[in-house]
Amino acid sequence: MTASPSEVRERLDHPIIDADGHCVEFLPALLPYFHKEGVEGDGEALFQRILDPGTGFWSALSPAERANRRAVRPPWWAVPSRNTRDFATASMPALLHERMPELGLDFSVVYPSLGLVLPDIADEMLRRKCCRAVNRFHADIFAGLEDRLTPAAVVPMGSPEEAIEALEHAVQELGLKAVMIASFARRPVAATAALGEAVHHQASWVDSFAVDSPYDYDPFWARCIELGVSPAAHSGAFGWDGRRSISNYMYNHMGHFAAAGEALCKALFLGGVTRRFPSLRVAFLEGGVSWAARLLTDLVGHWEKRNSKDLENYNPAHFDRALFGELLERHGGVLREMTAGPDIHELGFGAPQGQAEPDDEFGACGIRCPEDIRDRFVPNFHFGCEADDPLAHHAWDERGLPCQAKLSALFGSDIGHWDVPDMRKVLAEAWEQVEEGRMDAAQFRAFSFENVARFYTDSNPDFFAGTAVESEVQALLSSS
Repeated sequence: MTASPSEVRERLDHPIIDADGHCVEFLPALLPYFHKEGVEGDGEALFQRILDPGTGFWSALSPAERANRRAVRPPWWAVPSRNTRDFATASMPALLHERMPELGLDFSVVYPSLGLVLPDIADEMLRRKCCRAVNRFHADIFAGLEDRLTPAAVVPMGSPEEAIEALEHAVQELGLKAVMIASFARRPVAATAALGEAVHHQASWVDSFAVDSPYDYDPFWARCIELGVSPAAHSGAFGWDGRRSISNYMYNHMGHFAAAGEALCKALFLGGVTRRFPSLRVAFLEGGVSWAARLLTDLVGHWEKRNSKDLENYNPAHFDRALFGELLERHGGVLREMTAGPDIHELGFGAPQGQAEPDDEFGACGIRCPEDIRDRFVPNFHFGCEADDPLAHHAWDERGLPCQAKLSALFGSDIGHWDVPDMRKVLAEAWEQVEEGRMDAAQFRAFSFENVARFYTDSNPDFFAGTAVESEVQALLSSS
């Protein structure tokens, strides 16, 4: 039998901070905000402009057209409809505020739903206007509810200038303090422009703002720190290779938040962003923490083999041709009889004179030992896990994580979306980690309270001032 929120709360000595709830935008009220920003059109005409025409209106295409366009199957039936009260709760912040005690939640950072896709609009001016509109809308409908709820502003990342303008507008003009950034910017491959619009539209690459980016995003990260903002990335990887089914939403959905989060996380680390900005805090939401545990171990393992010193083990200049020839003479009889064409050096290592001067691909990170990897990864990155994620305990995997690392897993309810058919069961689903022995009570406290509190207060010590959890957060910070 599933415990009620009150039964779970009786066992806790701390509040619950939800790092990732969702608002389902009430479109009749949102549309005027689009119009005020100069976005023309109503209803379907407007959303045809906002959504990828190959995906957003998938249902309007015939099966043949879907196959011809490779129109990715988008989310469908994505909100709780039978549970009308929960749908209303996700649409009406005042009702969510009223129900927070019933749900067992003390404070929630609330992300958009339609707003999740706005940063991926191809047209820059339309993208900027739509993001400003949804930010104004959320600032207005959440006004007066700040003790328990705070909405996250949508910040598009098409360029550093665009991102900084949206960030400053959200924080300085609208007074928002939580920020959702896109995990990537989708950029067209310029060489395909002459091949026709359809091909050019599909031929794109993912810019994760650090490695190989055409822009320097350091001014944006610096501005986040100056404004006391801990940005959270919340983009999915729909349409990426391996997630391009034209018929199966589940095939596209599984792991897509993790894929987008991992791409950004790798770029920020390998691009040296966390080295240059050690106080920057970034969260990757809804993808869980398992991929982060694997990525941290991969970074350590790769560096131990491919650091600038040990990379010499693979330098073709060190190949002993005489020794190889001797061994081939003694042990390669069949191989020698079969041999034709270029010699082993050319086949195995490229041109006989060796390859171009190699890069130190960890150079931007300034790594001297595995502990440096831990210290430029663990404090900076935080990982959102949904309540029903059975692998959130991987954040505390003492046997698997290198350098005695512990990752910062954040509890996120994801209320408002299809994986939460009943909001009242979210807290009990998270608590099952303790009941089933995968987490202990101290780890659950970190998961559902301490980690998200520190994520925000590391950047803005006053983030929770005036909220229902202010005193508990201040006590936590005083004890640190």
